[in-house]
Amino acid sequence: MSLRRSNGFTLVELMVTIAVVAILGTIAFPSFQSTIRSNRIATAGNEITGLLSLARSEAVRNKRGGGICGSSNGTSCDNSWSSGLLAWADVNGDGSKDGDEAVLRFVAVSADSVSVTGPGTVVSFDNRGRRRAATTQEIVLQPVKCGNDTLRRTLTINAAGQITSTKAACQ
Repeated sequence: MSLRRSNGFTLVELMVTIAVVAILGTIAFPSFQSTIRSNRIATAGNEITGLLSLARSEAVRNKRGGGICGSSNGTSCDNSWSSGLLAWADVNGDGSKDGDEAVLRFVAVSADSVSVTGPGTVVSFDNRGRRRAATTQEIVLQPVKCGNDTLRRTLTINAAGQITSTKAACQ
């Protein structure tokens, strides 16, 4: 009898290990994709909420106003909410972004993973932090590939300028 010690593993052991990893990967992958989509929506919702809060606090600070809008280039408002969002300081208090007004922050949106739908116009705040628009304004976020999960987020800005977030099933 030989007392020689084995220093490796056999081909059968390697194949069994690969089969177990493949089975576990097949089971875990769909759940992992859902988690990634959920995290992307949560991140985008938090960034937009932060952008709205920045514009609102700037409106109170400068005593004239501020707002956010959809922007594809980060310098002007073009109502392209799915490309990015822009916060600005409204120094003349007219409720719209003019060329000489400072951009506070620009957040680019990853159009291949997150779909953003804005209210169709700017979301602007007056010198008291209240929303200027007469109607309720909503920003809707959802993953591009969603399925039947409850990954749709609706950020509603009420007349007082407060932001609420609600979850719903994707459409």
